[in-house]
Amino acid sequence: METTSSYDALRAAIVRGDLAPDARLVESDISTTFDMSRGAVRTALVRLEQDGLVVREPHRGARVRRVSDEEAVEILEARAVLEGLAARQAAHRVDERGRARLRTYLARQRELLADGDLIAASDVNAELHAAVLEISGHRTATRLINTLSAQTVRYQYRTILIPGRPAASVDEHAAIIDAVIAGRPDDAERAMRRHLLNVADAVRSGRLPGGIDSASRGVI
Repeated sequence: METTSSYDALRAAIVRGDLAPDARLVESDISTTFDMSRGAVRTALVRLEQDGLVVREPHRGARVRRVSDEEAVEILEARAVLEGLAARQAAHRVDERGRARLRTYLARQRELLADGDLIAASDVNAELHAAVLEISGHRTATRLINTLSAQTVRYQYRTILIPGRPAASVDEHAAIIDAVIAGRPDDAERAMRRHLLNVADAVRSGRLPGGIDSASRGVI
C-alpha cells in the first residue's frame, strides 16, 4: 500500500531536483527506492501528473516534466497575483509572534548572503514565503501557490545567481516584510507582486547563468 510518507518522499525528490527534468520514472525502481507497492507507484504517478510534476506517455512510461522558460514566466506571474493576495491578508492578520518570525527570516537571509551561502539563503527565502502564506490564513491561495512553486523550483535557484540579484532580493523581501509587519495591506501586496514580477523578468530576459544544473534546488 502507498503510505503518505512514501508519496511525499517521491514528490519531494522531484521538487528538490533529486530526480532531474526528463528523468524516466521506472515503476520497479521507484517501488524499491521509496518502499511502495507497484500499484501505489502507479497511483502516485497519476497524482504527480495532476500536479504538473510528471508526464505519462503511452508505451513510454512516465518522466519528470520539464518546465520551459516561457512557462516559468507564466507561473511566476500567476504567483505574483496569488502571493500578493496572501501578503495583503498577512498584513491584516499578523500578530507579534508573526512579526518576530518574519524579522528573524529576513535577518538570517541577510546574514547568509553576506557570507556568500546562496543555497542556504535560498532555503531561508522559501521559509520566509511560506511564513507569509501561513500568516495570511488563506488556504485556497496557499494550496495553489504550493502547486505552482513546486513546478518552478529549478528556475528559482538559478535567478539568485544573477549578478546583483541577491541584493535586490533582500531589498524586495525587506519591503514585503516591512509592509506586513506595519499592517499596510496595499503596500504588502504591491511589494510581493513587484518581487515576483522582477524574478519573472530575470527569467524572461534570458540572463540566467550558463552551466547551472537545471535540477539545482532553491528559491528566489
